[in-house]
Amino acid sequence: MNFEFSEEQLMIQQAAKDYAERELIQDVLERDAKAEYPTRHVKNLAELGFMGMLVDHKYDGGGMDTVSYVLAMEEISKIDSSLGVIISVNNSLVCYGIEKYGTEEQKEKFLKPLARGEKIGAFLLSEPEAGSDATSQKTIAEDKGDHYIINGIKNWITSANTASTYVVAAQTYPEKGHHGINVFIVDRNSQGISLGPHEDKMGMRSSDTHSVMFTDVKVPKENRIGDDGFGFTFAMKTLEAGRIGIASQAVGIAAGALDRAIKYSKERKAFGKILAKHQAIAFKISDMAVKVENARNLCLKAAWLKDQGKPYGMASAMAKQYAADIAMEVTTEAVQIFGGYGYVKEYHVERLMREAKLTQIYEGTSEIQKIVISRALLRD
Repeated sequence: MNFEFSEEQLMIQQAAKDYAERELIQDVLERDAKAEYPTRHVKNLAELGFMGMLVDHKYDGGGMDTVSYVLAMEEISKIDSSLGVIISVNNSLVCYGIEKYGTEEQKEKFLKPLARGEKIGAFLLSEPEAGSDATSQKTIAEDKGDHYIINGIKNWITSANTASTYVVAAQTYPEKGHHGINVFIVDRNSQGISLGPHEDKMGMRSSDTHSVMFTDVKVPKENRIGDDGFGFTFAMKTLEAGRIGIASQAVGIAAGALDRAIKYSKERKAFGKILAKHQAIAFKISDMAVKVENARNLCLKAAWLKDQGKPYGMASAMAKQYAADIAMEVTTEAVQIFGGYGYVKEYHVERLMREAKLTQIYEGTSEIQKIVISRALLRD
């Protein structure tokens, strides 16, 4: 693996960094407090090509590699991981899944506007009784010949209200278990779709999260992705790619906290000298930096494997599990270094700590990642 980034990769990283430090920083605290969706920023980043970074040029995407995506995700998430998760879901779950497994007709109709950022996508897998256990789908898609009728509830859906395009997992043949699951592209404005209240989340409050209810929602047969019963495989393969996005988001959160802790430790004095001169603080920062670098390298390895067309499922699980866990550790230490100031919103690190927690939960908890890793290692 070459640790030297190409000129294009560095340009993409710099573009993300510039936008985050110039624009996102201005209103990130206000949006967090108000749980306000970043409409302007989503539009601006769509114009910069960030909503369809990984999609091929022929489908109006950016045609970028996964390493570039990881670099951009880190820079954006250093400042605003709410925007990071919106970008991640649209790129890693929705666009990736349709481009990888959809028909040409589906790509023309749905993928192109998603890649251009004219429409936003949402991935609907989790349910009230099917979070980590994605095999236990209760949402039903009844085969009616030329169409399906969907009934059920989906939980914790990122961009549920702002998305125009849903990618929905549902059970068609309950007697077949996970082999009976299908995935469908569903128009958000279809009759019979309603939303629960906006979730009042601990962190990433600027992304909109809702439950989605389906009541006799009619979906054309041509909107099913893949062969009959392919849905569970689709979801698992798509999540493999999605974990790289969330891992890089977690790295960004941790790196953002580390940057702030370093800056603060060079400015704040205690007992007659700056904090950075106290060994207890210097060693904390050293440990934090090692963890961030390790997590970053795991992300880049998973991204590189994906770009090379090599198996990357275990690598993406390792990156996601480790990066999420160190994001919690590093942000907690950052709050400690700031002391009382770290506990108030003005200094950002308490927000980063709140946001870090979610990376250990969504798109597969840290415990689920350990299952994925151990199975890969212990497989006969």
